[in-house]
Amino acid sequence: MKAHHDQHFLIDPHAVNRIADLADVQGKKVLEVGPGNGVLTRALLDRGAIVHAIELDGLLCEQLGVTFSDEIASGQLTLQQGDATRCDIPRFEITVSNLPYSASSKITFRLLDRGFEVAVLMYQAEFAERMVAKTGTKDCGRLSIMVQTYAAVQQCFRLPPQCFSPRPQVHSMVVKIFPRDPIFYINDRRLYADVVRALFSHRRKTVRNCLKGSVGSMLGGEWVKRVIAALPEEILASRPEELYLEDFATIANIA
Repeated sequence: MKAHHDQHFLIDPHAVNRIADLADVQGKKVLEVGPGNGVLTRALLDRGAIVHAIELDGLLCEQLGVTFSDEIASGQLTLQQGDATRCDIPRFEITVSNLPYSASSKITFRLLDRGFEVAVLMYQAEFAERMVAKTGTKDCGRLSIMVQTYAAVQQCFRLPPQCFSPRPQVHSMVVKIFPRDPIFYINDRRLYADVVRALFSHRRKTVRNCLKGSVGSMLGGEWVKRVIAALPEEILASRPEELYLEDFATIANIA
């Protein structure tokens, strides 16, 4: 099958089995985003998963439909053509996916909003490293904060370019994500997400200037005034990457 839409197909059988064995999928409703050539789909089905696969490319969907016609007829596999960044996603318990690099962030945020038992996801290695970047460090960003607010992340193993066709220019990394409640109370999750996004949109500026610069586009003017009046100077004078999870929660929880 030919790669489309930023997909790099897994061709290493050992890597496929390692990924499929990272979660017990027997009898579970498993979401696979970007099944591509279907090798991971096959591994999941062979392990007793009930798979719902979302594939953007229509031609790939047709080919997968032929390859897995028996599994589709039996109800073990459902194929959905669509864009996983915006299409309807059914309820699922586990997701195991080789995500397209360009949509990794959007899809990850969508999955975290849905809730699940565990996710086994493959990313560009640099992206995976940013997911686990420690708060309060220069490597920390919006992705780090949002993921670590709602989940624990375990890095599993790296995969070199030769495991894929066509070969990407970078290494990939497989991670496991375990959803959990926020460590610090969050009153409004939507506002929290807007605050994190607003601050990291101007990450070289101080928190005070980030908030002021986001009025109208992401945050309400009156609310920003209350926040600036209520926050200690220590936070207002910091840059976003210097903040901790508790600081983001403190900012977002100001009424």
